[in-house]
Amino acid sequence: MKITLSPFRNTSTGETTPDEPDELMPTVQDAEIYLLKSGELTLNVPLTIEEITQFGDGSRELFIKSSCYSVIPIAVKEAGPTISWVFSSEPKSISFSVVYKESPDSLLEQAKVLIPLTRCNSHKETIQGQLKVRNPGIYMLIFDNSFSRFISKKVLYHLTIEKPIIYDGSDFL
Repeated sequence: MKITLSPFRNTSTGETTPDEPDELMPTVQDAEIYLLKSGELTLNVPLTIEEITQFGDGSRELFIKSSCYSVIPIAVKEAGPTISWVFSSEPKSISFSVVYKESPDSLLEQAKVLIPLTRCNSHKETIQGQLKVRNPGIYMLIFDNSFSRFISKKVLYHLTIEKPIIYDGSDFL
């Protein structure tokens, strides 16, 4: 018996077929977009590149209630910089994702998932990552606790921005 992994079943033959159009297939983005549209938001902490450069060395605290999520939208005006993050959570794990929108007015359906929602054992080890900004827009760092029905989480995070060095040759003048 041949088994094909597809959500479509041919009702005339009873066989599963992968020949259906792709637009009917659920995408990887569904979980992140669904969370942003339907999930319960605990905190929204909008930041700009300029504000992140003023962070200093300390960590900031983000609270996420049980069954909810919190988001840090970062407004970026031009391509080039690298956004880096370091975070840990207590008392247990948290899920993390990065989603990009062209503008604050863009529909969530048009958002692009850059880092899929991933459960992180950030209560056991510090999680680090970075993302090179390729387009201006809003880069949303999502901390998701919707899987936890009873336990709220505290996330300690630190963000940095590394701007590209543009050499203009002026030191030879």
